[in-house]
Amino acid sequence: MSALAVALDRTVPAGRLRERKVGVADLVVSNDPAERIITYALGSCLGVTVHDPVAGVAGMLHLMLPESSIDPVKGEHQPEMFVDTGIPLLFKTAYKMGAKKERMTVKVAGGAHAAANPDDDRFQIGKRNFVALRKIFWKNGVMIAASDVGGAQTSRTMWIDVGSGVVTLKIAGVESTL
Repeated sequence: MSALAVALDRTVPAGRLRERKVGVADLVVSNDPAERIITYALGSCLGVTVHDPVAGVAGMLHLMLPESSIDPVKGEHQPEMFVDTGIPLLFKTAYKMGAKKERMTVKVAGGAHAAANPDDDRFQIGKRNFVALRKIFWKNGVMIAASDVGGAQTSRTMWIDVGSGVVTLKIAGVESTL
């Protein structure tokens, strides 16, 4: 049986999954196929998921800000808050559980504008978060497989089923697979 076929055998019916919540500036990585990792209220923040089907590892990071240089002490003590410190932590944590970069699928959601009109969004946090994320991925040879980013005052709920790696978004009550 191929490694991918073994990975697909790890799926668990959705109604039987245990949820692990990822708070704001938080990270969860799991190799338990009976878990679903979920985060709520992605506005200008970014939700980043990784999944390695061979190792059966999935993870999610809920990032708030692009660069830890605005508060180096917080960056050191809460690296999950920032793109530049949270992304390396997400990947290193997944690697410790057996994931390999070349097998991982990365999906991203969030990065909304804080105002109804993008031009009125003074700080452009959502846009800056996504630019910082793409920059760090580009430097490290990581491709984003799918994304749902931007929008005006859009709030997203995002989850990944560890066993299958399926990422789902819920926006304004409507669910879709990313």
